[in-house]
Amino acid sequence: MSLISQETKNIRVMMVIEVLGRPPKHLEKTLNDIISKIDNEKGVSVKTKKINKPTLVKDQKDFYTNFVEIEVEIEEILSLAILLFKYMPAHIEIIHPELIALTNNGWNDILNELTRRLHGYDEIARVIQVEKGILEKRLRDVLEKNKK
Repeated sequence: MSLISQETKNIRVMMVIEVLGRPPKHLEKTLNDIISKIDNEKGVSVKTKKINKPTLVKDQKDFYTNFVEIEVEIEEILSLAILLFKYMPAHIEIIHPELIALTNNGWNDILNELTRRLHGYDEIARVIQVEKGILEKRLRDVLEKNKK
């Protein structure tokens, strides 16, 4: 049994990224901007892209959804983890290779990036909770003054 000591490089991935809003032309521009940003990420190269036609959201008269299918080549798996958090694709599929090998350092990088981002989200959630409490107190105070 041989031990793989090299981390897998040049990983091909298909991602689907969705946007929601209006007008329909704005969605296409937004998707093109996202594609451009992804292509400029370190260690990431967009190979193909297919922007679909905007569709009207069910039960809405002027709200649209659109998505793009992007095939990217990523130098290392850490870059994929970063893309997932940064662009929140609706779907992801690793096309190549069949098997991805990681060293301890590779896992450490991914897990530390994951932890760093989760702490950031947790901090934002805590700030929002405190601000919500302050706003609720102010609203109660205003409502109480209006009763008098």
